[in-house]
Amino acid sequence: MLIDTHCHLDLDRFAADRDAVVTRAAVAGVTRIIVPAIALPNCGAVLQLAERYDGVYAAVGVHPNSTAAWQDGWLDELRNLAQHEKVVAIGEIGLDYYWDKSPKEVQYNAFALQLELAAELGLPVIIHNREASADVVRLVAESAVNGRANPGVFHSFAADWQTAQQVLAMGFYLGFTGPVTYKKADELRQIARQTPLDRMVVETDAPFLAPELNGKRPSRNEPAFVTHIAERIAKERGMATADFAQHTTQNALRLFSRIKQMVNGEW
Repeated sequence: MLIDTHCHLDLDRFAADRDAVVTRAAVAGVTRIIVPAIALPNCGAVLQLAERYDGVYAAVGVHPNSTAAWQDGWLDELRNLAQHEKVVAIGEIGLDYYWDKSPKEVQYNAFALQLELAAELGLPVIIHNREASADVVRLVAESAVNGRANPGVFHSFAADWQTAQQVLAMGFYLGFTGPVTYKKADELRQIARQTPLDRMVVETDAPFLAPELNGKRPSRNEPAFVTHIAERIAKERGMATADFAQHTTQNALRLFSRIKQMVNGEW
């Protein structure tokens, strides 16, 4: 069994067949899916999905590309939303220097405040880092989440091994997505081989970042495809896929402990 720890199931690209997508995931052995919010307005949508599907859980937060209009008062709304029993993390939060959608200073403030909120609530964080590694690591190191057990995950890890070592030293997990299957992703596969087995989770980031299937990338990613990500990393590590899947599932349950509390030992 597997947990897709990052899937944007709320997006319109799933509107026509969302039930079928969730069913296909379950048939493939993906029985838990975490849906992170990317903006304050869509936090309600991810919570509705968590209420609609037994195996779907939510994270609430404001993505860096949604912070241009950031207001510190949004923290109170996020704090209230995080009280929902199926909210397992604060996220997707972080920094993004690739897209010029929000001033860096605004991103810093929003990220720092949401890190503190996560520490206050005892929830892990789901971190977005795109071409901003030095500042992301600095802000995390300065925050109250640093030093906590199971502080969060660096989603769709795409930085270098030095950065990986820094965040692993702070207790974070690394999330691996479809690019680990791409032909030119040798450096990422090397990181997947070197990362401690108890600090890895697998994600789709669906509908984005579809893995390569028989040499081609589907036009839309979906949670069932996380099995291909697990299969490729297991191969790189010289493991049986089922064994690797078991480890990543246990890692996800340890990190997102509200899931473990709710399933009452089913896993």
